[in-house]
Amino acid sequence: MNPELLQKYIAGNATEAEKQRVTEWIQENPENMREYMAQRKLHDMALWRTEPVAEENSRERKHFSLRGVCMEAAKIAAVLAIVLLGTHYWTGKHQVPEDKTWQSIYVPAGQRAELMLADGTKVWLNSRSTLTFPGSFKGNIRNVKLDGEGYFAVTKNVEQPFIVETNKCNVKVLGTEFNVMAYAADSVWETSLLEGAVEILVPGSNNSGMRLEPNMMASLKGNRLVKGRIKEVDYFLWREGLLCFNDISVRDMIEKLKLYYGVDIVVNNTRILKNRYTGKFRTKDGVEHVLKVLRLNNKFTYTKDDETNVITIN
Repeated sequence: MNPELLQKYIAGNATEAEKQRVTEWIQENPENMREYMAQRKLHDMALWRTEPVAEENSRERKHFSLRGVCMEAAKIAAVLAIVLLGTHYWTGKHQVPEDKTWQSIYVPAGQRAELMLADGTKVWLNSRSTLTFPGSFKGNIRNVKLDGEGYFAVTKNVEQPFIVETNKCNVKVLGTEFNVMAYAADSVWETSLLEGAVEILVPGSNNSGMRLEPNMMASLKGNRLVKGRIKEVDYFLWREGLLCFNDISVRDMIEKLKLYYGVDIVVNNTRILKNRYTGKFRTKDGVEHVLKVLRLNNKFTYTKDDETNVITIN
C-alpha cells in the first residue's frame, strides 16, 4: 500500500475510489489491518497534541507530547476490582495468580483494563465490563465468562480450547485474536475476528456453530446469527482508550455513551437524533467533553444532575 495514500485515507482526505482501494487492502489479511491500526494510532497521537475545541475553557486545556501519549498507552487506565477473599484494588497491568479460585474483574464506567490470564492469554476489557475466570485452567477446556466487551489474544493450545461464555452465545477458539461485545443490559451481541478462527455456539441449540474467518464478524439478530465483513476497523482502538464513531446517528451515539459511561441521558431535543456524526474521543475525557464537541454542529444545550447521574439534552 502506498504510504501517502494510506495517510490520506486516515486523515479523511481520500476520494471515494481511494477509500475503496484502502478498504479492500485492509480486508485482504490481518497484517494489513494491523499496519492500518498502527498508522491510525500514530495519527491520532499526533492529533492529541493540538488545542482542544475553542469552546473549552482555557484553564482546562492540556498539551500532550508524543512521548507522553506513548507512555499513557502503555498504562492501564482502570481500577480493577478483584473479587477473591474480599475485594482488592489495583491500577496497571495485572497478571492472574495461578490458583483454582474463580475471580471477577469489573472495569468502572469510562475506564478500560488489560490483564494476562494464567495460560498467557491477554485480555483487554472495555468500560463497564466484567470478566470471571479461574486462577488456573484445568481439564479439557479453558473457559471464562464475559458480561460486557473484551478483546482476546488467546494463547494457542489445540488440546485445550478457549471458550468465552456470554449471556447469549459462546465463542470457542484454539488460538486467535478477536473482539466480543456482549453486555447483558444491551440487546447488541457481536464478535469480530482479526486472526485465526473461532466457532460461535448458541447454548441450548442443536445447530452446529458458525465459524468465522479473519476480518469477519457475526452479530445476533433476534435468534439468528448473521455473518459479514468487518467494516469499522477503527472500532478496535477502544483498547487504546479511544471512542471512534464513523457516520453514526446521534441516537446510536448517545446509546453508546450511556453504555460506556454509565450515565442516563434524556433527550428532549429529538430533532438532533437523526443527525450523523464522525469523530474520535479519548475515553478518559468523559461524556461531557463528547457532548461539548457534539453540540458544535448540533444545536442543543444540556444540564447534568450529579446526584441522580442524569444528563438532560434540550
